[in-house]
Amino acid sequence: MTTIYIIAAIVLIVAILVVIFRLQVLSAVLKGRYEKRVGIGNDINALLFVIVFVVGVGAFYYSYQAASEFFLPESASVHGVKTDQLFWVTMSILVAAFLVTNALLYVFPFLYKYKEERKAYFYPDNHKLEMIWTIIPAVVMAGLVVFGYKEWTEITSPAPKDAEVIEIMGKQFAWQVRYPGKDNVLGNYNYRNIDAVNEFGIDMNDSASYDDFIPRELHIPKGKDVLLNIRARDVIHSVFLPHFRVKMDAVPGMPTHFWFRPTKSTADMREETGNPKFNYELACTEVCGRGHYAMRFVVVVDEPADYEKWKASQETFASLNRDYAAEKAPKLVGLLPAKKVEVTATADSTAAAPVDTTAVPASH
Repeated sequence: MTTIYIIAAIVLIVAILVVIFRLQVLSAVLKGRYEKRVGIGNDINALLFVIVFVVGVGAFYYSYQAASEFFLPESASVHGVKTDQLFWVTMSILVAAFLVTNALLYVFPFLYKYKEERKAYFYPDNHKLEMIWTIIPAVVMAGLVVFGYKEWTEITSPAPKDAEVIEIMGKQFAWQVRYPGKDNVLGNYNYRNIDAVNEFGIDMNDSASYDDFIPRELHIPKGKDVLLNIRARDVIHSVFLPHFRVKMDAVPGMPTHFWFRPTKSTADMREETGNPKFNYELACTEVCGRGHYAMRFVVVVDEPADYEKWKASQETFASLNRDYAAEKAPKLVGLLPAKKVEVTATADSTAAAPVDTTAVPASH
């Protein structure tokens, strides 16, 4: 305890001496007897402003170059190219404004550091200068907002009639997708229909739902418009397709949509990036819970012909769950296609055993 008292006493004495010294200096200044107000420290501080600015700009440029290898490749969608253009135009304007304003901020203290023989000029205001630095940023900002609003309106407007329609549903913690059949019309859904089998809540009494299918990958055709109908089953998620510059929240009870046109197939991107294992992906960018990190879904961009073959090879949800469909909508079971014949090769590969292709009867 004695040691603490001694340390406290020393600190108090030093503080008192500093205050006394400052009072003496201020008194001398007021009486006109203190001639030298600043020393070499003022010149050093002024020079440090310039050094900090130069080093900061150099560090900024270096960090940009070091991070550039992790940038996304050129956009793989039509609207994404325009989005990237808007981004880089905005960044260029901001960087230019940053460099100019900070050059003035850091260089002025060096050029106009205090000198005993120089008297500061009082410059109260300049209306013309104030109008210039108000009007120019306002015009630039308005231009950026108008351009961005135009692009946003286009991608959230009604999609072309021939667009491929795909439903994306987010849940904790996975994505699921649903495709319409040949009619290109998704069947209705209702959250009350959700159960262990029917995770989408598909309305089995809607005839349009009988050709819908639910694959384990998101396939989209190259060069064709794609409409994403987006919804969430529990909490807010966010659909993010980074290579296509697609991002839209999935909100429970409030369906959203986004349409775009992919321009590069998966094979094209593998060749462009030099990575034979490259895959597009769908990720969630809304922190939706502890399993948020796991919400990743493989996306495949096919050539149009390959896409149609893939669609034709898919089994519909109703045909994969015939008993469930028969229970929920017995009157519509007749719409189900016959089961596909599965061929079982024998040892000499000359015989096959066909699987029953009869449909489930209309009632039990």
